[in-house]
Amino acid sequence: MTKAARTNIAADPGFGIYVHWPFCLSKCPYCDFNSHVRAQPVDQDRFVAAYRMELAHRAGLTPGRTVSSIFFGGGTPSLMKPATVAAILDAIAEYWPIAQRAEITLEANPTSVEAERFRGFRAAGVNRVSLGVQALNDADLKALGRMHTAAEAMAAVELAASIFERYSFDLIYARPGQTVKGWRAELEQGILRARDHLSLYQLTIEPDTMFERLRDHGKLAIPDADLGRDLWDATQEAMSKAGLPAYEISNHARPGAESRHNLIYWRYGEYAGVGPGAHGRIATPKGRRAQATESHPEMWLTVVETEGHALVEDEFLSSEEQGDEFLLMGLRLAEGIEPTQFQAMSGRSLDPRRVASLIADGMVEYTPHGRIRVSAEGFPVLDAVVADLAA
Repeated sequence: MTKAARTNIAADPGFGIYVHWPFCLSKCPYCDFNSHVRAQPVDQDRFVAAYRMELAHRAGLTPGRTVSSIFFGGGTPSLMKPATVAAILDAIAEYWPIAQRAEITLEANPTSVEAERFRGFRAAGVNRVSLGVQALNDADLKALGRMHTAAEAMAAVELAASIFERYSFDLIYARPGQTVKGWRAELEQGILRARDHLSLYQLTIEPDTMFERLRDHGKLAIPDADLGRDLWDATQEAMSKAGLPAYEISNHARPGAESRHNLIYWRYGEYAGVGPGAHGRIATPKGRRAQATESHPEMWLTVVETEGHALVEDEFLSSEEQGDEFLLMGLRLAEGIEPTQFQAMSGRSLDPRRVASLIADGMVEYTPHGRIRVSAEGFPVLDAVVADLAA
């Protein structure tokens, strides 16, 4: 991971709203997100009313906040009607002040049907889209369970570029049968179509997915660790050369074009989550609270209509838990973490012997400003580095 200078580190990460839309046209075989397929149309008016109730509930827990970012995730939020998005944004504006230049992102699948809605989303207030392209050839798209073609994806990217000031798209690498040469060529295509942000995720086999079952039955093989590392190195090299260095382990941007909403997560800021299976982290006078809602969409709907919210988890985090989360999120970033902030949050210092050992092994390093960050060598084994520091 190339370390570009990031001098605009915010003292206050901001306050975000995450809205989860759990429905998809189909379930991708690699996906472990809270997403559901329904044979019948979703009653979006009923869901809007429930979102309003949950938003009102979270507003009562977060007085005095100003919303700096809103993110519609899923699932497939681009299956929402533009009027549904507008109604939810109106509700947010009713319960909190919204910053003048707030980032409002919506995740979208690049099918031709959904792309036609982009102008409606822009009119509703969305100012950034994130497109789930995933691959730039039809054979791999089919293998990944995607319902669009490469041509449809590129048409959707071009349309997004013409409508939205900011957009991003995702690609998945380390796919079955992928070579470094093939991935380099695909990256070149992606870079040509990117404006200032690309998300590049290395394929992992998640529990309880179709890909896990296929792998366990010997019907799916992804690149081994050595090839995975070669693909990682090729990714970092190509993106840095293009002026889109990694600012987070899987996200690349020109300086200033980072996803502001995701930076709230990684900088361990506050965010309220609404919708089925949404998570949140909010600060209260008594401490930081971890929240999560009922994940089943129809059950979530019923509980919200009955109780006014569908929180199934709302617990205070201990100092140790906060410290662990802070490390887990913050060390994903090229900017790293401020050790004194970790100490203030967790009530303990990072073990100097562990830090020294990781520095000696080339896994972490100090910045000129005294922040600690994972090195280019350490990022491919990030989980192990974080576990070592947190121990």
